[in-house]
Amino acid sequence: MKNTPQPTQSSEILLGNVYVMTHSFFSDVIRIGCTTQDPETYAKTLSEKIPGKYTLVFSLQCDNPCKVKSQIQTYLKAEEYINEFYQVTTDVAERLLKRESLRIPMFNS
Repeated sequence: MKNTPQPTQSSEILLGNVYVMTHSFFSDVIRIGCTTQDPETYAKTLSEKIPGKYTLVFSLQCDNPCKVKSQIQTYLKAEEYINEFYQVTTDVAERLLKRESLRIPMFNS
């Protein structure tokens, strides 16, 4: 079995999921992030660590998910609430996610 180097930073993840989540305490704030895990499982894991509950609204498996997330965060900078949280509707975030996942170039080695 061949040893393949693992990414050292989240921005180097080659295949994963970009997600949009809501939290039960904030009705008008969404969370946008990236993970290599199943997004539904990831939402449950996050919910176990804090009061309230995360709900997965939308996720998309794509190449370079953290680059997609970063580009979406750049677009939503004016609506930033704090860190990965934004005061936008889930529809807006979903449309951006779908659009950006198609625009990030893929490099084959």
